[in-house]
Amino acid sequence: MTGAYVLINCAAGKTAEVVRALRRQGLREVRAVAGIYDIVAYVEARTPSQIGDLVVRKIQSLDGIERTMTMVSVRL
Repeated sequence: MTGAYVLINCAAGKTAEVVRALRRQGLREVRAVAGIYDIVAYVEARTPSQIGDLVVRKIQSLDGIERTMTMVSVRL
């Protein structure tokens, strides 16, 4: 299984709505945060390619999301 953290910027005033929508999408972990990003989500898929598909399909497609940055987790 491949895991990734997705850092999300939302349109002004849309963070709570986007958090609820992401949770309805079945994402493993979704947290609103303070700082440069508005939301941090953790996702898992079988391959890095499937992570990319999930981000495009379930996250970037939602209204209120302006930008994402995906960081794939690695084992050291």
